[in-house]
Amino acid sequence: MWVHIPAPVGSSKIALAAGALALVLGLSACKESGPGGPPSGGPRLGGPAPRAEVSVVVLHPQSVVITADLPGRTSASLVSEVRPQVTGLIRERLFKEGCDVKAGDVLYTIEPASYKASYDNALAALAQAQAAIPNAQNKAQRYATLVQQKAIAKQDYDDAVATLNQAKAAVAIAEASVSTAKINLDFTKITAPISGRIDRSSLTPGALVSANQTALLTTIRTIDPIFVDITQSATRFLQLREAMRKGVLKISGDNVRVRLRLDDGGFYPLEGTMEAREDNVSQTTGTYTLRAVFPNPDHLLLPGMYVRAVVEQGVQKASFLAPQRAVTHDTRGEPVALFVDDDGKVESRTLKIGGSVGHNWLVESGLNDGDRIVVEGSMKVRPGQEVAAVEAVIDETTGEIVSRGARR
Repeated sequence: MWVHIPAPVGSSKIALAAGALALVLGLSACKESGPGGPPSGGPRLGGPAPRAEVSVVVLHPQSVVITADLPGRTSASLVSEVRPQVTGLIRERLFKEGCDVKAGDVLYTIEPASYKASYDNALAALAQAQAAIPNAQNKAQRYATLVQQKAIAKQDYDDAVATLNQAKAAVAIAEASVSTAKINLDFTKITAPISGRIDRSSLTPGALVSANQTALLTTIRTIDPIFVDITQSATRFLQLREAMRKGVLKISGDNVRVRLRLDDGGFYPLEGTMEAREDNVSQTTGTYTLRAVFPNPDHLLLPGMYVRAVVEQGVQKASFLAPQRAVTHDTRGEPVALFVDDDGKVESRTLKIGGSVGHNWLVESGLNDGDRIVVEGSMKVRPGQEVAAVEAVIDETTGEIVSRGARR
């Protein structure tokens, strides 16, 4: 038999409060804990927080080919302005505009009738002058014998010799007239003085031209090879000379190689060489002009094109190259980069940049052999922070990371 004993009123209230507290604590524990692990959002029990991962490149000194990216314009290696050398009507045009011609090709013909007549007249005058020589020469020879025999006066002999000399002079004059007439007749055929690409014609058949006119008939330009006129500052020239004097920069040979970057950003497939340099500096711009020559068999380069010339200026030994993607600027505009030291901590360092080489910066100071420069992940770390460094490989042609190694 069960006997019900009623509990005191105060004890029932205490029991209810204790049960409610236990229920709240249990729900809170379930909310903060995951299945089989510590509370989410906090560090795992029994170990430190994982370190941030960054990609680094190990830097070493190397010999660097120093180049200069300079503006330039292309120009024809030879230019010939075609003009008439005799007066007359253009009879025909014998070339196709915009095509290649060879030296000696006939470009135009001028009506030759009057010049042919002058040439024939000169030939006839020459024949007449030559016909007078035998008679004058025989007379001079007879008089030479007679004057020795004192059969004639000395004056008669002198007159015969003078007549012979005049006949010879008349022949020389006639021969010169024939040459002049022949030259003028040949000038009725206007030929190409050089080989190259010919422009459009400024006149058509039937037009009257003269020997002294200033208007061009057409222009021929030789564009294979083609010149590239490059401008460089005199200040940069002095810096190069000083670097060579100190032995920092070494010029290798006389054939300085030049590459061209075209207006669309691509490179011209053939290399050129430096040919000449002006010996004076422009008083207005402070620059001087270099001339490079390039083969142009496909006529890809045309006169007047704007290009960028990449000129090899020498080799600088024991130099450091830092990837451009790793270098930023601080609030003062100074170039800075992050590095990972031997203890795995991040440090910030100010660099001195000397110029660009491809997708790298040429660093003059601020780097040491074996430095590990951060090339990826710099936005999520700060100086003094411990990180996990992963060595990366960068494609020199694109500046992008192509592979990563193990963590260190």
